[in-house]
Amino acid sequence: MAENGIIIKNYKPHEKKEVHEISIQNSIFAEYKDELLNESVFADLLTSFFLEYEPQSCFVAEKDGKIIGYVLGSSDVLTMRKTIKYKILPALLKKITLDGLLFRANNLILFKNIINSFFKGEFKVPDFYHDYPATLHVNILSQYRGKMVGTLLVNHFLTYLKNGKVKGIHFGVLSERAKGFFLKIGFEVLFKGEYTFLRYLSGEILPHYIMGKRL
Repeated sequence: MAENGIIIKNYKPHEKKEVHEISIQNSIFAEYKDELLNESVFADLLTSFFLEYEPQSCFVAEKDGKIIGYVLGSSDVLTMRKTIKYKILPALLKKITLDGLLFRANNLILFKNIINSFFKGEFKVPDFYHDYPATLHVNILSQYRGKMVGTLLVNHFLTYLKNGKVKGIHFGVLSERAKGFFLKIGFEVLFKGEYTFLRYLSGEILPHYIMGKRL
């Protein structure tokens, strides 16, 4: 599909580098990436499942021959969770260890804070899989935000899910801005929580919203 010079199309493997670059720029870790892990690890953590195991559910936005955003998705969160747990995370942990990243002082502090957040129950959320089995991850280059790119990407993905008879979708967002965007296009807040594991770097507590929509 195309609108206002923006083309939404199926992701192709040769576009992986551009998708990775956009994912890194928009990550919550973006401004701390030089202090923590490396860009490759961050990009793989955010995108590996979608690009490698369910590329048919991935779409990019292109303008003037340039990739300016993407929506990466899965129609079955349960399968995604198992793949991440048993394949992606072990591979990333091995990579982190072999690259000597695991024992960087800043990373040890980060892991300690993540563990603390885990034991405080910050990662415990209701399971919405039964009614909202799909998920998505969307990012857009900052200079193209507010220009309908996100809406075009998300609506394209929702149409894809509806055609596949998927009955609902849910996903997490970590900012008020992202929450506001999804509310405007018809999603609702299913759960609200918070994360404290980056407070030692940013001085702030991250809001955590699970957004959902029945299809």
